Amino acid sequence: MNIMGQYLKDLSFENPNAPQSLNNPEGQPQIDISVNVNAKTLAPTDYEVELQLGVKAMDGETPVFQAEMQYAGIFRLENIPEEHMHPIVLIECPRMLFPFARHILADAIRNGGFPPLMLDPIDFGAMYQQRMQEQAENADA
Repeated sequence: MNIMGQYLKDLSFENPNAPQSLNNPEGQPQIDISVNVNAKTLAPTDYEVELQLGVKAMDGETPVFQAEMQYAGIFRLENIPEEHMHPIVLIECPRMLFPFARHILADAIRNGGFPPLMLDPIDFGAMYQQRMQEQAENADA
């Protein structure tokens, strides 16, 4: 497995109620985090893996901030048995991208005037298993 490159595809940060949102609210805002992984084949051995992260902070019904990003990498995978390819692309590749994406997202939130949000590590293996189970249930239906 080789990382041929990694890059930021899209980054959005919204602070809709500035400057009022920068005042220290009483208590912590409610943080909602979304994570998604997509992949596509670029060549027989090359894959683009895209990690999508979204963060929405709310103070009751009032939005505090919202950030979304798409961070991707191109991976060259050679000499890997075909039955292992799918899990490697959707588990191991995003696991390698995540620390870089987390850093960019934390910087964007900090640059928006808020304390940086350090996301906990993500279990991409569990995400993969859940996705496979949902696809199997949809196929049965």
